[in-house]
Amino acid sequence: MDANRIAVIGGTGDQGLGLALRWAAAGRGVVIGSRDAARAAKAAQEICARTGASAAVSGCGNAEAAAAAPIVVLTVPFAAQISTLHSLAAALRPGQILVDVTVPLEAAVGGAATRMLGVWAGSAAEQAAAHVPAGVEVAAAFHNVSAYTLRHLEHAVDCDVLVCADRAETRAALRPWVEAIRDCRYVDGGRLENARTVEALTALLVGLNVRHKVHAAGIRFTGLPAGSREDAGSNRAKQ
Repeated sequence: MDANRIAVIGGTGDQGLGLALRWAAAGRGVVIGSRDAARAAKAAQEICARTGASAAVSGCGNAEAAAAAPIVVLTVPFAAQISTLHSLAAALRPGQILVDVTVPLEAAVGGAATRMLGVWAGSAAEQAAAHVPAGVEVAAAFHNVSAYTLRHLEHAVDCDVLVCADRAETRAALRPWVEAIRDCRYVDGGRLENARTVEALTALLVGLNVRHKVHAAGIRFTGLPAGSREDAGSNRAKQ
């Protein structure tokens, strides 16, 4: 697996396509996964057309994409999260990182996108952790980044990215991918259980977009150094 390559599962949707576009524009290798391999290939061609013919972007089926990179980003709708993970079980390997970007919005069951569903596991990310093969690390990130802004390269992405995972090494592995997106700041969000709060912020941001008739509400945290990380030892244990 190429350490400079990332796989985006559900990469033809708004969030997945936006992330893939930004990483391709930054010169990173991207494999777009979709249930429809032809659709993934078409999305890859469109990204290459926007970022340059030399862009290292390809498209294929979800399982093939998941097997092609050390970091796999899951951007499917919440309703499809578990079924998609089960379909990837044979492709995922110990040592890979699965980044869960799904948010349990009420819209998944026909409700409002400004409200959250209750998840027995605590969060969508924790639910994902219960459905991946042993040895696959799960992180939560990129929930609060505007899909609209990601897809419009002329706009800077004015947003901090909270990264949550149970191991500090897992969180740190995602820092280069956060910082590859112009004006995004990596913020160490602590343990995976903190994704419960991070995911809920998405519903708040959706509401702000609607209320203020904008497309790109984001979050910034004050009082933190650039590339903030939590302190080792007791502070980590408290979170």
